[in-house]
Amino acid sequence: MVGRRGPGLVGTMATAAVIGGTAAAAGHAVDRRMDNKAAAKQQASDAQYAAIQSQADMEAMQAQMAEMQAQQAQMAMQAQMAAAAPPPAPVAAAKPDLMAQLQQLAQLKEAGALTEDEYAAAKAKLLA
Repeated sequence: MVGRRGPGLVGTMATAAVIGGTAAAAGHAVDRRMDNKAAAKQQASDAQYAAIQSQADMEAMQAQMAEMQAQQAQMAMQAQMAAAAPPPAPVAAAKPDLMAQLQQLAQLKEAGALTEDEYAAAKAKLLA
């Protein structure tokens, strides 16, 4: 009879299954480690971006605040200048038209409200 050599078909299959399972487990471990490294790298990158963005936001807010303070100072200076400025000169009352005044005097004379002497005196005053 011929003797058998080696583990046989079942033993070979079992060995192949163990080797394949071990290789798969090792591959999954490597994948998890790579995923964890990539996630950590992404997290660090996100944190760095957030820090940069936060710094940019802070600088923008500081610039806005400086601009607002400048506007406020300008408004305060304008208010001080307005308070210190002399009041505007009163507008001179517009003189009625000379012809209109003479016509009014003539109407008053015709109505009997003015005598001839009063009319002459008022007329002379207007023409002077």
